[in-house]
Amino acid sequence: MKSALIVDDHPVVRAAVKIVLEQEGFKRIYEVAIGSEVMAMVREHSPDLVVLDLVMPSLDGLDVLGRLKIANVPSRVLVFTSQEPQFYQERCMRAGAMAYVAKTNDLSHLHKAVHALMAGYTYFIQLASGSVALNNLQSSEKELIDKLSDRELMIFQHLARGLSNKAIAEAMHLSHKTVSTYKTRCNEKLGLTSAVHCRDFAKRNHLI
Repeated sequence: MKSALIVDDHPVVRAAVKIVLEQEGFKRIYEVAIGSEVMAMVREHSPDLVVLDLVMPSLDGLDVLGRLKIANVPSRVLVFTSQEPQFYQERCMRAGAMAYVAKTNDLSHLHKAVHALMAGYTYFIQLASGSVALNNLQSSEKELIDKLSDRELMIFQHLARGLSNKAIAEAMHLSHKTVSTYKTRCNEKLGLTSAVHCRDFAKRNHLI
């Protein structure tokens, strides 16, 4: 009897994913809304499949992927997220995910990914090379973004959306000082000097 765990903080998204999973023959489907609950649920239910969002309260999806990998959890992980695959798909692959589906796609892609994973395959989109798909500015900026750590990238996106250091610290369960340090690193690595530049950079690269 196939089982799955849906990890997403939006009830409507969880409901849509559940319908897809039921259509794919899953009988036991569990749900959590925050990343910090994933490991306990995985240990308790040993799901065959984990459908994981990247942006969640308490613990983001990349952190969850890292913990699942360290724990050598046998569950197949399918990342289902609104985050730009150009910057996140490869990070998720390295962290142990077997599929990456953008929420901007129709649900047929999620069906295909679930089917592929349960058949023992992976499911990732073909990312166009920088020389073909990106102009020179975007190509050089992508190289800068790729130098950010997973946590730096997540904090940069929060900053670009206009969140304060305090709000980011509360959302990610970090100290205000830690967030401030990451903010400084991000600005240095990306060559940014103001909140306006931060937002423009993020929008130009489809990170917000």
